[in-house]
Formats: sequence, C-alpha cells, structure tokens
Amino acid sequence: MIDQAGIMMAQGKKIACERIQGVNDNMVKSHYHEYFELYYLESGRRFHMVQDEMYEMYPGQFMIFAPYIMHRSFGDQNMSFKRLVLYFERDEILSEGLRKTMEAGVGVYRPDKQEETFIHRILGNILEEQENPHAFSEEYLAIQLNGLLLRIARELEKPERIKKRDRIGEVLHFIHTNFDKEISLEQLSRTFYLSPYYLCREFKKHTNTTIVQYLNVTRIMNAQRKLLETNHSITEISRETGFSNITHFNRVFKSITGVSPSQFRKQL
Repeated sequence: MIDQAGIMMAQGKKIACERIQGVNDNMVKSHYHEYFELYYLESGRRFHMVQDEMYEMYPGQFMIFAPYIMHRSFGDQNMSFKRLVLYFERDEILSEGLRKTMEAGVGVYRPDKQEETFIHRILGNILEEQENPHAFSEEYLAIQLNGLLLRIARELEKPERIKKRDRIGEVLHFIHTNFDKEISLEQLSRTFYLSPYYLCREFKKHTNTTIVQYLNVTRIMNAQRKLLETNHSITEISRETGFSNITHFNRVFKSITGVSPSQFRKQL
C-alpha cells in the first residue's frame, strides 16, 4: 500500500492526512518518521508494535507516535480495516508544552463517544481541506491540528500502556535501553537464558529483521534525534549511540538514511 501522506510530507508538506482501507495490509518491519503520526482506526482491528510493546486497537481508538519512535501495524488474516492517518511536523504544534505532552503520549487512546465524534470530525475536516483547499488553507490546517491536540491534551486520560512483555519484548526493551553500550548475541543469550539459535529465530519471527539490523536502526534513530536536539559533535554522538568508531557510524548512518550525519544535520 502506497503511503500518499508520507509522500506529501517528503515533498515538503507540514501536515498531511490520508484515509486508507485494506485487507492483509501488514507492515513487515518497524519504521519511524521525523514527524508525528496520529493513527485513527475507523473499522476493523489492528495490532501495533511500538518499540518493545504490543498494542491492540478497535474502531474509534487512536494512537500517537512521536518522531523517532519505531512502530509497525498489522492485523488478523483476512480482517478488513479502515483508518485515518495524520502526519504533522513538530514545529506545527503551537507551544513547547503541548509538544512535550504529545511526545509523552505514545499509547492507545480510548475516548468516549463524544470525544470520538469530535476527533473523527476534525480529522475529516483536515482531509476535506487537503483535498479541496481554499484561501488560507495552511492556516486552517494548523488551527484544526492544534485544536485537536489541545482537546486530546485537556480532555483525554493518558494513553493505555502495556504492563507485561513476552520474552522477545524483553529483548527489545533491553536493546532500546542499552543501545549506547556494546551488545552482542552472546550477551543477549546469557542475559535472557536463551540459546543463540532460538533467540535469532524468534527475534526474526517477531520483528522480521535480524538482531544486528534492528540494533543498527535503533542506534541510528537515536543518533538522528541527537543531531536534531543537541549541539554534540558527530564524533560524540557516534560514541553516545554505541558505535566504536566514527567510520563505522558514518557507514551505517548513510546505509539507513541515505545521507551522511553531516548532511543530515545540514538539512535540518
């Protein structure tokens, strides 16, 4: 399935919305964005793997993914679904406090009927304006977006978080909290009392990628965040994200993002 909203963001849009419906349309690997995503489920049932936690969603519920948060969605075999996705850049949020609230708001929101109706209507307004723009369209979209985020921050309880992980979920959690240190297959096997063969097989089944590939993506994702949010040198960031030398860091960074760390910082 083509992510038209993602294409729009890549072309320079600050806010992009899209409605998609499908069957057996599952993401095989986790991914992340440099912008926020609000995922609203209109029909069906979907599962979301977010970093190291699994969530289940039903119609009328939604999730928020902050920038540089790894996630993927999938559903049961032959289960049709329809969803609205809203992407928006960090600088479209009107205040620092509201942005921080959204960054901390990863999880499933389960609004009551009144709030569900409001959220669905605002998403519909944004999609309608995008498809049929009028005068001051960018300003209209920004107002609709911030009204939606304010309503979420004021009226809704904090999103539901998962309290229990399975064994591979624990391995993922370990990677996300220790990516800045040296991590090896042997170390993970000892830590979680699993044979290397079993660990590799189950990890691949769970994430559709290898441990080394997942670790590299996690490190580069956090390096991008540091390039965006700090003034640390590229050499410092390479050490802070678990790379033993700057040459290896540069090579892995470019293989994943398509640009070097210095080019990425210049683009920002």
